[in-house]
Amino acid sequence: MRFARLPFCLAALCFASSASAQTFTSNPAAIPQGNPVNNSFTESVNFADVDLDGDLDAAFADGGDCCPDQNRLWLNRGGAQGGALGTFVDATALSFPVVSDSSRDLEFADIDADGDHDLYVSNHSTSTNEASRWWINQGGAQGGSSGVYTDQTSTRWVGLGGTGSSIPPALVLPGGGFIDWSAFAAFGDLDSDGDLDLVHSSYGPVFSGSVPSRMFLNDGNGFFQEFNPSGFQLAGAGIANGNPGLWCEGLQASNTTNTTGLFCDIAMTALSVDLGDLDGDFDLDLVHGSRNDSPRLFRNRLVESGGTLSFRDVSHAQFPANWSTGGGHYEQELGDMDDDGDLDIYGLNWLNLTDCLLENNGNGTFAPPMSIAGSAQDDNEAEWIDYDRDGDLDVFIAVWSGPNRMFQNSGSSGGYSYSVASGVLPTTTYASLAAAAADVDRDGDTDVFTAENNGQPNVFLENHTDLLDTHAPRVFKVEQVPARLPSSTPSVVRALIYDNEPWLITAQQTYELVYRVNGGSPTVLPVKWMGSNLFRGELPGSLVGDICYRVRAVDFYGNASESPERCFHSGGGTVSVYCTSKLNSQGCYPQLSFSGVPSTASASGFVVGANNVLNNKSGLFFYSLAGKQAVAFQGGHLCIKLPTKRTALASSGGHPPPNDCSGGYALDFNAYAASGVDPAVQIPGTTVFGQWWQRDPGFAAPNNTGLTEAIEFVMQ
Repeated sequence: MRFARLPFCLAALCFASSASAQTFTSNPAAIPQGNPVNNSFTESVNFADVDLDGDLDAAFADGGDCCPDQNRLWLNRGGAQGGALGTFVDATALSFPVVSDSSRDLEFADIDADGDHDLYVSNHSTSTNEASRWWINQGGAQGGSSGVYTDQTSTRWVGLGGTGSSIPPALVLPGGGFIDWSAFAAFGDLDSDGDLDLVHSSYGPVFSGSVPSRMFLNDGNGFFQEFNPSGFQLAGAGIANGNPGLWCEGLQASNTTNTTGLFCDIAMTALSVDLGDLDGDFDLDLVHGSRNDSPRLFRNRLVESGGTLSFRDVSHAQFPANWSTGGGHYEQELGDMDDDGDLDIYGLNWLNLTDCLLENNGNGTFAPPMSIAGSAQDDNEAEWIDYDRDGDLDVFIAVWSGPNRMFQNSGSSGGYSYSVASGVLPTTTYASLAAAAADVDRDGDTDVFTAENNGQPNVFLENHTDLLDTHAPRVFKVEQVPARLPSSTPSVVRALIYDNEPWLITAQQTYELVYRVNGGSPTVLPVKWMGSNLFRGELPGSLVGDICYRVRAVDFYGNASESPERCFHSGGGTVSVYCTSKLNSQGCYPQLSFSGVPSTASASGFVVGANNVLNNKSGLFFYSLAGKQAVAFQGGHLCIKLPTKRTALASSGGHPPPNDCSGGYALDFNAYAASGVDPAVQIPGTTVFGQWWQRDPGFAAPNNTGLTEAIEFVMQ
C-alpha cells in the first residue's frame, strides 16, 4: 500500500513553525464518540489502509481485562469515502465479524500475499476459553470487497493437537484455535521462504509465566502450522523444566543462563515480543518480553545452520550484565536510534520501572543499558514517532495513569540522547494502554491514536507542526547473490531498511528491486516487508549473463534512496560471497561486488569491487589460496586463512571531505593474474579467497581499518 503523493507544497508545509512550538491537541470531533463505538476497555490500536483507497484506517482491540466486547474498525473518510481526510467513521457493523471476545492485541499482516491487510486478534482465556482469531480481508484473492473481514479461525489453524503439535488435544477449541493467554503477536518471515510467519506469545493464567510462546509457519497461502521441531506434545497448558524447548534448541529451564543450546526459557509473562535482524545476517531474531522476569533474546540460526530453521537462547551471551531489573517490563521497541544501520532496544520499565536504551554493538550484542531521565513511572507502551520531523526516532509513551509523555531524540551524527519533550502533549490524565503513530490526515507530520482503558474514549492526538518529512528511508545493507546457473529457482535478495516511522508504517511504503542484464535497460520488481528491518525481493532464476541490481526505497512523501549496485554472474563460473563485513566508522557496511567470470584464458573481465566504503582512503584487495575462515580481526572478521597475498594500494575516491561512504574500489583480477605477479592464480582450477581492506581513521588502532565480506572463486 502507498499513499497518494502530496502534489504540491502547502503553505503550512513551506513555512512550518519552529521546534519549540510543536504540539499535539486532542481532536474528538474527528473520530467516533459514544456508545458503542468508543467506550470500551481498549488494549491495542493499529493503522492500515484496509480498503486500499490511499489513506490509513484504524482498528482497535476491545474487551481487555473487563469483559468480552466487539473489536472495532474506523475508516478514514478520505479516499473512497469522499469525506475529509483525517476524520473517521465507525464501520464495524459493515466490516468486522460479529464477535465479542477479550482482545489484548490485533496485528495487520498480509498473510495470504494477495495485497491487502488481514488481521490477527490475540485473545485470552481468563474469563472464558477463547481462541486467538484470524480475520481475513475479503479483497484480493478472496474476490470480495476490500476492507470487509470474515472470521476464518476454524480453517487457518492447521494440525492443532495433532502429530507434531505441542498443544494437547484437550486445549483445542471446537471453533478453531486453542486455549491460551496471549497479549501480543509478531509477524515475520522466520524461515526465509517469502511469507509472513507468526510468533504467538503467552503470559499464562494469572501471569504465571508457565505457558510457552509458540511459533507457527505460513504455508504461503495464509494457513498456519506449528513450528515444533522437537515433536513434543505437552500434557497440559504449561511447560515443565526438562521438557524439550519446542521451537528453541535444548530443554526448557526457567531463567536459564545457558547459551550453548543445551537449555532455553520459552515460558515467560510476555506482554510484547519483537522480531528483527539484530546481527545483520538477513534472518529474524526474537526479543521476547517478560513482565515479571528479564526479557530474553533468541538468535535465529537459519543462516549459520545452512538453511535449517532453529533458535537458540543467547540472552546471557548477547545482552549485557543486568540488562533488566525489577518487574513491570511491559514492552520494548526495536529501532535504529543512532542511525548506524542496526537495531537498538528501547526497554520500557526495564530498570526498576525506569526506561533504558540498549545500543547494538553492530553484531547483535548490546552495550550496558542507559537509563532515561524522567521515565521512572509504571508505563504501558512505547511507540516510535519522529514528531519533530528531524529524521530520527522520538518515543511516545502511553501512560495508563497520568499524562502521556514524549521523549525527544536530540542526537545526531551517529549518536542519540533522549529527554522529556515538555509542552508537546496535553497534560490530561489518560488511561492509555497502547498507542499508534501515523500521518492520518496526510499533512506531513505524524499524529497519534491512543487505546484507552476503563471505558474511556480512545483519543486522536493531532500533530499541528505541519512539518513535511524530507528524510528518505535508509537502505543500509543488501544481500550479495552468488554466481549461479540459470534455473526456475529465483535469486533471493534481502535488504535491511530503516525509516523515521513506526515499523507498521515503514512496512507499507514502496520498495523496489531494480536490475539490469549485461548493462541493458533496468527492470523493476517489488520488494516486500518481511518483518521489522528485513525486506525481500526475488530476481528471476532464468536470467543469463552479468546481472547487476540495487534496492530502492520510497516513502509516502516521495523521499527516495537506493543501495549501491551489486552484481553476479549467471550461466557458468564458480563465484560466491561469504562471511560478514565490518561496520565502518560512518555507520556503513562495506559491500563486496563482482562481475564477469574468473578465467586464466582472459586478460581482463573479472572485476572484484567494493562499495559503500569510506571516501578518499587507501585500500587493497588481499587474498589467500589456503581456504576460508571467520576469526576476529581488527574489530571485524578475517575471512581467509593465512598466508595471504596483497594487491597494490588504491584510493577509494568518492565525494570530497568530510568522510562519508561514497568511496569504492575495483580490481580486474583476470588482468592481475595475466600480469604474472602470482603464477599460482594462472593455473586453471585454483580457488581464490579474498577480501577488501581499507584504512578507517574513525577507529582507534589497531582497529582503524575497514573490511568487506569475502569472495571465493575458481579460476576457469
